[in-house]
Amino acid sequence: MVVMGVSGSGKTTIAILLADALHCQFLEGDDLHPQSNVEKMRGGTPLTDADRLPWLHRIAGKIDDWRSRRESGVLTCSALKRSYRDIVIGDRKDVTLVYLHGSWELIHQRMAARRKHFMPAALLDSQFATLEEPGPDENPIVVDVSGQPAEIAAEIVRQLEARAV
Repeated sequence: MVVMGVSGSGKTTIAILLADALHCQFLEGDDLHPQSNVEKMRGGTPLTDADRLPWLHRIAGKIDDWRSRRESGVLTCSALKRSYRDIVIGDRKDVTLVYLHGSWELIHQRMAARRKHFMPAALLDSQFATLEEPGPDENPIVVDVSGQPAEIAAEIVRQLEARAV
């Protein structure tokens, strides 16, 4: 499962809860960024597609590693553009996309309140400008992030179970 959304949408929090509920591995996709990307973002500079490409391929590689070992996992990745999701998920039909949807106002408020994160709230505009919401053909689970994390994770699990029936 790939949990996507703009920075501040709750990807890490929700993905940890999902991994626990589904009894599988969790991986923070940001941990796969090259240090140069982290420094760029920390400095307030949005990443380019060229900056993201090695990171996206690392994420896809991790997903393929899990799949080759028949392991399950929940991984976070902003995956803001369709072209990014084509790399990370592509034709992997067994990978579920979860889109955490929220308003700019709500997410800005959350980003302004958090501490010790490399992504400054000043980059939120660039995140929303880049965002291409997943289309129906990507078969995403879409959830609103205005609720409590446990409620959001429970809704995702409910939708996963409904798909399995």
